Amino acid sequence: MIKLFTSILILVCFLNLVKAQSTYESAIKEFQEELNEEYKDPDESPLSAKQRREFTGHRFFPIDEKYHVIAKFERLPTPSTFQMKTSAHSLQDYDIFGIATFTLNGQAYRLNIYQSHKLRTQEKYKDYLFLPFTDQTNGNQTYGGGRYIGLSIPTGDTIAIDFNKAYNPYCAYATGYACPIPPKENDLPIEIKAGIRLK
Repeated sequence: MIKLFTSILILVCFLNLVKAQSTYESAIKEFQEELNEEYKDPDESPLSAKQRREFTGHRFFPIDEKYHVIAKFERLPTPSTFQMKTSAHSLQDYDIFGIATFTLNGQAYRLNIYQSHKLRTQEKYKDYLFLPFTDQTNGNQTYGGGRYIGLSIPTGDTIAIDFNKAYNPYCAYATGYACPIPPKENDLPIEIKAGIRLK
């Protein structure tokens, strides 16, 4: 009887794990589909009319849940103003809102998380945080200028960072945009094989 109960318990745990993985993959696929739809929309897309007609969707790395990390989040009591360089040789005002520390493949990493002075004045983006980063895939497997992740202000002392949701700046597709350049402090000395990739 005990063996039967144990077997049932193991099976239930396994099925719950499979269900959780399926739910997670579905959420990432939904994000990818929404990103593709945005690039097909003439009101939102950085692509030209010709590029939109030819656009069949972004390429993404295989979804890998190990790249969904729960980071310790240290919110700075007094945010430090930071002028982020852009691809248009201009500067954009951000606050270094907080610092995220996390472990990936057994190694500890640290990233600055920013808040845009301009966006935080808009109701839609008042809780929006910005994570620009570079890694060792840039220039061969991913866009050379780095990638971005959008986040929300957390309520506690942790923040979920999902590299499977990493996307490109508009500058990867068209000129004329002032795309923030990820600061050197946010250069990860590893390959992040998650999120959007080069065609």
